[in-house]
Amino acid sequence: MSSEAKKNPKHFQLNPNWVQLQKKLKSSAKPSRHSNNLQSETPNSILGKRKEKPNSDPDDAKPSSLIPTNDDSSVTDVLAMDCEMVGVGQGNKSALGRVTLVNKWRNVIYDEFVRPVERVVDFRTHISGIRPRDLKKAKDFRVVQKKVAELIKGRILVGHALHNDLKALLLTHPKKDLRDTSEYQPFLKVGRRKALRHLAAEVLGVEIQNGEHCPVDDARAAMLLYTKSRKEWEKSVEGQLRLKEKQKKRKPRKKLRSDINQDHAPTAS
Repeated sequence: MSSEAKKNPKHFQLNPNWVQLQKKLKSSAKPSRHSNNLQSETPNSILGKRKEKPNSDPDDAKPSSLIPTNDDSSVTDVLAMDCEMVGVGQGNKSALGRVTLVNKWRNVIYDEFVRPVERVVDFRTHISGIRPRDLKKAKDFRVVQKKVAELIKGRILVGHALHNDLKALLLTHPKKDLRDTSEYQPFLKVGRRKALRHLAAEVLGVEIQNGEHCPVDDARAAMLLYTKSRKEWEKSVEGQLRLKEKQKKRKPRKKLRSDINQDHAPTAS
């Protein structure tokens, strides 16, 4: 038998049964491998979610994004605002080009491009992110101004360097209802104001304003800075209001004394 096998070495190669069997086994094994892959992927995704749970508490860890906490877009008692400016006149004069308002959950409740009263000569796109096409169908300044005034009336207004935004809107807001992240004492560095992007990076662990500014992100960052410090911030505001009330009560007494002295002063004959 061994001599015959040596004489005819091609005898085993000509039989295709084994090769065909191997092909059938491979083709039948493919679905099982696919199902195994699906099974291996599912536990990994579930485990990934479980690992994220301990870090999901906003009080224990710094947030990694400015994503709203829910989808509620109602007008809340606290609103954050941010504006982007364009250049008018000779280009060095700022005018409102876009305004954004978010609620306390950081959902956008108002976001509009604005057509300034004066002709725009510099869109400042590298900072504002505003382009000529954005203002073609933009709302008139007076329409936006009226709407913003209605939204912020009677509410706490949060923002960064809010005096600039209110100036561009030609609006005022009670000082007791302003929460400016550029002026809050714990956010200052040796009495100097910090840029919003620096506060966002240091306090929130979030990067913003890398290139063109986004008023939505800026308003959300300001709101998140406020909500993280709201308890202490409101205590300091209440203390300042009490101090002002005491000072007001003292001033009338001084005025009364001065009035009395004037009444008893000799008159010229």
